Amino acid sequence: MASTYSALKIELIATGEQSGTWGTTTNNNLGNDALGEAITGSADVAFSSADVTVTLTDTNASQTARNLRLNLTGTSGGARQLILGSGCQIEKLYLINNGLADAVTVKNTSGTGIAVAAGKSMFVYNNGTNVVDATTYLSSLTLGSALPIASGGTGSTSTTYVNLASNVTGTLPVANGGTGQTTLQNAMDALAGAVTSGQYLRGNGSDVVMSAIQAGDVPTLNQNTSGSAATFTSTSQNSQFNSVGVGTAGSTTAGEIRATNNVTAFYSSDKKLKENIKDVNNALDIVCSIGSKTFDWTDEYIKEHGGEDSYFVQKSDFGVIAQDVQTVFPQAVRTRDDGTLAVDYEKLSTLAFGAIKELVKRIEILEGK
Repeated sequence: MASTYSALKIELIATGEQSGTWGTTTNNNLGNDALGEAITGSADVAFSSADVTVTLTDTNASQTARNLRLNLTGTSGGARQLILGSGCQIEKLYLINNGLADAVTVKNTSGTGIAVAAGKSMFVYNNGTNVVDATTYLSSLTLGSALPIASGGTGSTSTTYVNLASNVTGTLPVANGGTGQTTLQNAMDALAGAVTSGQYLRGNGSDVVMSAIQAGDVPTLNQNTSGSAATFTSTSQNSQFNSVGVGTAGSTTAGEIRATNNVTAFYSSDKKLKENIKDVNNALDIVCSIGSKTFDWTDEYIKEHGGEDSYFVQKSDFGVIAQDVQTVFPQAVRTRDDGTLAVDYEKLSTLAFGAIKELVKRIEILEGK
């Protein structure tokens, strides 16, 4: 009785056949020619500006179509087809490596096939009637039972909470990662309620404690709409910002505040808050030493402050020189973190009052009063 062949063309020796020579057949079946090709084999499929057909015949000798990986080489000359022909109408997985310059559609004699893009690799599945995307095909198979959570499943055969596009028929509880609401607006309202009631928001694996709002540790913005004022219900929070813009964008320069309108403020100046009160000596001499200057800002300074805009930053400017002030009245000078000097212009102006007072005394002396 003659041998027969399996779907992968593994030679099945009939009882009593090949006495004394069956070892060669067995080695071919189990070695690189048959099972070895089907499990780990790789074969080149050469194209020459034409479609290519591969087949499987009744032999356990090496055959291209039996291999797991098919490496497409040569010249495509346009979109081509790799046809799994005679003997290939079986269920089999292939890894197609398209080394050609054009897409290649892998198909069998009865199906439409699946295109593998030029220069790409792709797992395809021959289901006996058509060649399809292996990933899509295998994911569409129905499991016989629930896939446990420990294995990456839901532990349930129900589609509820699984297909978010169409199968969620109820609300997803908060305990399961949902909002417990059926509409976006209701979810937003519930979230807002959770914030104001001192509950938590969870994000990036960390708990953001919103109860601080109720405790007054974080200022709560009541209103922030175009053209209307924004107010805070809490005034106990010490807030820190890099830069602030009022009526304009922040400059991004650390510690800088810009406002397009008046800045209204008052300084603590009550006598009961002060001690060791003295006149500034030689205020007139100090004012004369400081003087007033016109100057141009350096290009580096202008660049660091967002560029010249003819409003906040202008090339030509006027004021005092910090080093001049530091020499005669160091109390009005501060050294910033970067080593540059800054002048307290608001308080520096009080020197003018002392200078005027001294000047009045000199005039009175000259007038004999």
